[in-house]
Order: sequence, then C-alpha cells, then structure tokens
Amino acid sequence: MSLFSLLTETKKIKAHVDDYAAKAKLEEHLSDLFASTHKRPAVILCIGTDRSTGDALGPLIGTHLSRLKLPQLHVYGTLDDPVHATNLEHNILTIKNNFINPFIIAVDACLGRLDSIGCITLAQGPLKPGAGVNKKLPEVGEVHMTGIVNVGGFMEYMVLQNTRLNLVWRMSENISSLITRSYLRTHIKQ
Repeated sequence: MSLFSLLTETKKIKAHVDDYAAKAKLEEHLSDLFASTHKRPAVILCIGTDRSTGDALGPLIGTHLSRLKLPQLHVYGTLDDPVHATNLEHNILTIKNNFINPFIIAVDACLGRLDSIGCITLAQGPLKPGAGVNKKLPEVGEVHMTGIVNVGGFMEYMVLQNTRLNLVWRMSENISSLITRSYLRTHIKQ
C-alpha cells in the first residue's frame, strides 16, 4: 500500500493517552507509514521549547528518542537543542540539505477542546506550528503528530505556561514509545 493511500484512508487518527486499544491502532498506522517509506530517510522533527511547560512536549519526545539511538532514525529537537519559532526555518533547511527526499514526521504540542486534552493525533499533511498562538511559521512534514496538552481559545501563551507537567511527561513517554515501536517493527522486518 502506498503512503498516499494510507494517508487518504484516514485523515486523522486520535487516541487518548490512557486508551490502549486506540493507541494500538495509531501504532499500527504509524508502522504502515514507516513501512511504506522505508527506502527514504526517516526524520522526526520535534518542535517546542523547554521554557513553557505545555510547549515542552516536542523537546521531551526528541530527548527520549535521541537517547535510544535508533539506527537510521534522525531526530531533531531535544531539550539540549530545541527546535522552536526562531530556528525552525534553519532546521528545515538543514534537514533538506542533509537528506534526499526525507520522510518527515513533525511532532508538536497543541491546544484543543476540553474533552480532547490528553489525546494524541496522527494526521496527514504538514504541521502548522504556532497556529494556536497566532504565529506564522513554515509548515513542515508529510505527516504530523500532536499531543493536545490543554484547552485552547483564550490566552494561549498563559495556558501553555500553566499546563501540568505530569500530562506533558506522560504524553511524551507515550508518543516516544509509539514512534519507537512502530519504527522498530518495520526496521526489523527489513
């Protein structure tokens, strides 16, 4: 099955951090994406900053993944070297200069509805970072994953600053595990 058909069958998959069955479906879909693009360099671009609890999801995921040193999985955006609004464009250029036709999965925190807090999404198309806080940043990724860390709609910067670290940490562990297991399932098969 091609990447295009995989992505058009279901535009977005959503799983709550505590819903094991839904996370298994998300992991299976992510594995299929890795399998369909196995000949291309895989890049996980984790966006965010450690200066805001809610926005630290991306760098936490990047740190978890980079410590695993998975073969041929390239990770950008960690707590030591975050990818954020001021260096996003530079990092996108670096990726494009270092890899031929990379398969980029962009990962970021986002704000959403109250009943979606704690949900992980996997969706086709590029991530639009900064959209929740009215920043105009370059879109990135063929696929993107988000973690809905708090409610949006009003005073987004303040909401991100006052997001519970416990939820962000749990989501970072879950998303890192989903990416790791999905990648290894396809990498071991090859």
